[in-house]
Amino acid sequence: MAEIDVFNGDADGICALQQLRLARPVPSMLVTGVKREIELLKRVVAKAGDNLTVLDISLDRNREPLMRLLEQGASVSYYDHHFAGEIPLHAALDTHIDPTPDRGTCFLVDQALQGRCRAWAVVGTFGDNFDAMAINMAESLNLHASQLSQLRELGILMNYNGYGTVVEDLHIRPADLFRRIHPYNDPLVFAAEDETMAVLRNGYNSDMHEALKLMPELQTATHALYLLPDRAWSRRVSGVFANKLAQGATGRAHAILTRLDQGGYLVSVRAPLDRPAGADDLCRRFQTGGGRKAAAGINQLPGEQLERFIKAFETAFHN
Repeated sequence: MAEIDVFNGDADGICALQQLRLARPVPSMLVTGVKREIELLKRVVAKAGDNLTVLDISLDRNREPLMRLLEQGASVSYYDHHFAGEIPLHAALDTHIDPTPDRGTCFLVDQALQGRCRAWAVVGTFGDNFDAMAINMAESLNLHASQLSQLRELGILMNYNGYGTVVEDLHIRPADLFRRIHPYNDPLVFAAEDETMAVLRNGYNSDMHEALKLMPELQTATHALYLLPDRAWSRRVSGVFANKLAQGATGRAHAILTRLDQGGYLVSVRAPLDRPAGADDLCRRFQTGGGRKAAAGINQLPGEQLERFIKAFETAFHN
């Protein structure tokens, strides 16, 4: 019988797994990838009696391999906050799925564990740009303002590390990042002792410096759209750049389009923080699109669909 952990390579996915494996330590096989690699279950080979834990990837995008694994006799625990569609009923499937806009996968795991590893849940919640929820969750931890700020920075940096077209774009492979944090019960101790914070902070500051030089292609009171060049820094920074812009203009929707070497665009969309809904609906209109209500994306928008996307973006997110 094997234990297999399948998780998104961003802060929410990694910190969700960290909570579970601190509370329920078992050796496991790790299956993950860049943040945008959603269809992870198709990479899993399992047999009857194997236990899978799936974190922070859309059930709707993994429906066929999920049903295959269940039919092969595997048991699956599924935690996620993305659009799921119809959730299958199966005796071997245990679901913790809630697409409420301000609740990430770390929040759902924290609820299941009754707060046993809450500091790591706060890190992942900050990483997913749910600042208000993270601050609310952290109240029980009695942290100083500087400590809360450190957890927020760690979450942002871990989330930043997940963005890229391939793992070679990243500073640290997501599975390796999980292995680095796993020995630490306290994320503040990890931040103080491990060199990871410095590596990611330097990369983040350098990439964000480049992004902040850009001017928007479109900007109104309600919408802003940026085009980023085909560079590794662009692919790394696209999501956290979108989050930063969203935090700075809470009534505005944002779209970040990064040119891809193979043609087309990688797209990150953020709904206005004042009205955190509609991003997933917009992105699912396009073939490789998906995500959650507040934040979504398109893995490869064909160049010939650029104008269609811009028009759809401009008409979305109005009151």
